[in-house]
Amino acid sequence: MNFEQQINNDIKTAMRAKDKDTLRSLRAIKSGILLAKTSADGGDELSEAAKIKMLAKMVKQRKDAAAIFETQNRADLAEKEIIEANIIQKYLPEQLDETAIKAKVAEIMAQTGASSMRDMGKVMGMANKAMAGKAEGKLIASIVKQMLQS
Repeated sequence: MNFEQQINNDIKTAMRAKDKDTLRSLRAIKSGILLAKTSADGGDELSEAAKIKMLAKMVKQRKDAAAIFETQNRADLAEKEIIEANIIQKYLPEQLDETAIKAKVAEIMAQTGASSMRDMGKVMGMANKAMAGKAEGKLIASIVKQMLQS
């Protein structure tokens, strides 16, 4: 079963269960799939990398929106966004913890011979590619910066 079929099946299940939060999140994913497929470079199937990128972007958008709602004292709207982000995140690969990210960054630094902040771009490029969808870019950047400064 491909990703789109899985989402359609999950939508049916959420409709039967009358789970509005899950249904809203799944419909957003389906909308993203349709947009990706109809874009200029889209095809019949969504590649794994494109799927991960799309889902990660959706999660980030919802977390950013929740943060904005929190600053505006709109906890009800922020909670809605967090719930959606958590549901969408279930379709992403398992997220790496900080120690796993540090280990991967150390491995990349050893490969490239990076030792100073001048090498940050090179290390970030490889790290983002290696951990796409498995870790947030901001977290990767802070760990790379920390490891290159020490």
